Amino acid sequence: MSDPLMRALRLLGLRVRPVAKSLLLGAAAAMSALALAGLSAWLITRAWQMPPVLALSVAVTAVRALGISRALLRYLERLATHDLALDAMATARARLYRALAGGSPSYSVTLRRAEIVSRSGDDIDEVGNALIRGLIPIGSAAVTAIAAVAVMTWISPWAGVAMAGAWVLAGVLAPAAAAAGAARSERDAHTARDEVTEITTTLLWHAPELVVADRRDWLLGRAEDAERRALAAHDRGRRIESLAAAVMPAALAVTTLIACLIAVGMSSTSDATTIGVLILLPLSAFETAGSLIDAGRQLHRSRLAAARVMDLVDGAGLVTDPAPVPRPAPITATPTLRTDGLRWGHRHTTAVGPDTDLDAIEPGERIAVVGPSGCGKTALLLTLAGLLEPIAGTVRASGATLDDAVRYFGEDGHVFATSVRENLLVSRGDARDELLHDVLDAVGLGHWVAGLPDGLDTVLDSGADAMSAGQRRRLLLARAVVNPAPVLLLDEPCEHLDRTESDRVHRALLDPDSGLVEPGRTVVLVTHRLPSDTGTARVVDLGCQRLQARSRSRAA
Repeated sequence: MSDPLMRALRLLGLRVRPVAKSLLLGAAAAMSALALAGLSAWLITRAWQMPPVLALSVAVTAVRALGISRALLRYLERLATHDLALDAMATARARLYRALAGGSPSYSVTLRRAEIVSRSGDDIDEVGNALIRGLIPIGSAAVTAIAAVAVMTWISPWAGVAMAGAWVLAGVLAPAAAAAGAARSERDAHTARDEVTEITTTLLWHAPELVVADRRDWLLGRAEDAERRALAAHDRGRRIESLAAAVMPAALAVTTLIACLIAVGMSSTSDATTIGVLILLPLSAFETAGSLIDAGRQLHRSRLAAARVMDLVDGAGLVTDPAPVPRPAPITATPTLRTDGLRWGHRHTTAVGPDTDLDAIEPGERIAVVGPSGCGKTALLLTLAGLLEPIAGTVRASGATLDDAVRYFGEDGHVFATSVRENLLVSRGDARDELLHDVLDAVGLGHWVAGLPDGLDTVLDSGADAMSAGQRRRLLLARAVVNPAPVLLLDEPCEHLDRTESDRVHRALLDPDSGLVEPGRTVVLVTHRLPSDTGTARVVDLGCQRLQARSRSRAA
């Protein structure tokens, strides 16, 4: 199945019964409107003949009933369709997250935050809108078109041909032309909005650094330019849509004119009520056609969004909802990490290694990786964790897989807007309160938690904004220490701490006998500020390695 929208609709997990319910309610509302128009035409022409009042009572009551049912059915259709779409979008987001979590780690770790937010937010919404503003309105319009053509054909075959031709023009060709014409403007607008999202995310996450580097105003200028390009592309699409929308009233006028001409020819052979229905029915027959322009453009937007979502799912290596994976047995002994000719780094950058002394990382060893910014420290940890594919060589854990043995904790870990306890339990669900308090005391957060209104149950309403940068870093470190993995890889665990506290925590992490991390577990950490006393820990300096790698590259 190559159409990305059809594949994405499968991701929504649609069920037949809710879809059928929405379609039936939409079709019933459309048929009520059409029946109301036909019956009103009959009632007007019949009343002109001045029959007894009782002869019109049933028709008058039916007109009132159809007027009420039309609005009621439309309201119920909206409720059913929105309930269907919201449930489907929630299912799609869950499956997308599950695909990313269960797919290739080397792919997921390369994704930008803005890309994940945009795909799981706006793009999933657009796929869901394919139901609300696309498929359901198209189904209702199709029912209306078939019924209107059938009634007009029953009255006059030529009127039926005119009605069918008008529906093809207003309901098929005009929406298709509008969607095709607006395709490029939609792509341009989305590209510009993606740029705005990326710049906004950068400004939110790195505002202090950008101010220091005097780059904030430059980024704001880029965001304003991208926003202007998005608005210009949106305006181009609206102009095309307006031209296509003019087709519907033109088709209505032509069909009504043809019906009037046919009625003149039938005036001597048909009764007045039939002539009235023939002339007045086209005025309501195209009511549902007005939404088809929007439906065509919505399907186009949804198809583009679906392509981006499915690219994300395919890149993770899972095209369907993955089956639950049995939890592996706990590892009883810390494995040795071994590297063979390892060269690491992000693609299109200079590779580091293999001269670095990391051929073997023994159980319980403490290692500090230092070096200037950009020398490959974080890339090394990601490679050791199996989250970044090596450029050359291999990484393996003796007697276990990297996924089971190693846990990487980045410097930008997320603090969730929930309780302190839940922020720690995401790392180890079975941790008892005694363990949590011990770890919090060890990282310097014991007094802070004791002073909170509800202790561990205090909810951090705004996530990371509910605490200082230093408290956030200590909480993330506590989350890492609580994790039971035998090998911990810590990226800048003491960032935002003052020098004294940073040295104390670094020494505790690098000392097997400090009690912060069990002696049998392995700790590899990256830092810019290594204390002068590191005890027996091994220090790996990547500064010279990067210089050597670049020199070899230039020599080649």
